[in-house]
Amino acid sequence: MLEYKFGIDEILTKVGILREEFGLRHDYNPIEHVGSRLKSPESIIAKVQRKGVEPTFEGIRAAIHDIAGVRITCSFVSDTYRVFELLTQQSDITVVSVKDYIAEPKENGYKSLHVVLSVPVFLSKGPVQVLVEVQIRTIAMDFWASLEHKIYYKYDRQVPQALLDDLTEAALTASRLDATMERLHQEVRQLDEPAAAPSADGSLVPDDAAIWQFQAVRQHLSGRMRADAAVDAEGGPPRRSHV
Repeated sequence: MLEYKFGIDEILTKVGILREEFGLRHDYNPIEHVGSRLKSPESIIAKVQRKGVEPTFEGIRAAIHDIAGVRITCSFVSDTYRVFELLTQQSDITVVSVKDYIAEPKENGYKSLHVVLSVPVFLSKGPVQVLVEVQIRTIAMDFWASLEHKIYYKYDRQVPQALLDDLTEAALTASRLDATMERLHQEVRQLDEPAAAPSADGSLVPDDAAIWQFQAVRQHLSGRMRADAAVDAEGGPPRRSHV
């Protein structure tokens, strides 16, 4: 179990570095919240019995990949995939499996991006590869999943059909909320990134900043050329062209 705890620490460190970098160097941070959990021995035994896994360390390690878990909560759907790419492109991380429940939700409406990662943990006896399941989801997805978990726990997984129907409808509402917030987010970001506008004939019209920069450069070059001309008129040495 200690190895799995250290595996969680490794992933949390990597995510923490990304989160801090975005906070200090960028105008937007896609990571809202990070949490982790380590399955209890009782929970592992129950899953071993439920799945019919060989009750050995090797059998459990090979069959159960969510003993160590990290959950990353983002504001928008696009952020979940961005964080996934930033995390999985690191050279010491190996992607074992990916389940995209955002693109293909479960029947009950559950959405999340699940990825099992193999990360090296350096112990006194040498490096050990540890599997950590990382779940990446939006705030709306996380709220729905938390509520669903509480309901299933309260009813011991025997949830009344009417309540299940309400949960499915709530999942659709959360999905619509994510889509609306994503659209608004993209519109706001486009306002923060001025681009050249097309003119009537289809050509691009530069924005004010581009025009100001062009004029400043032109004035600078004109001043250099006038200074060179004055030197030449006084019989000074020939000047090199500035173009």
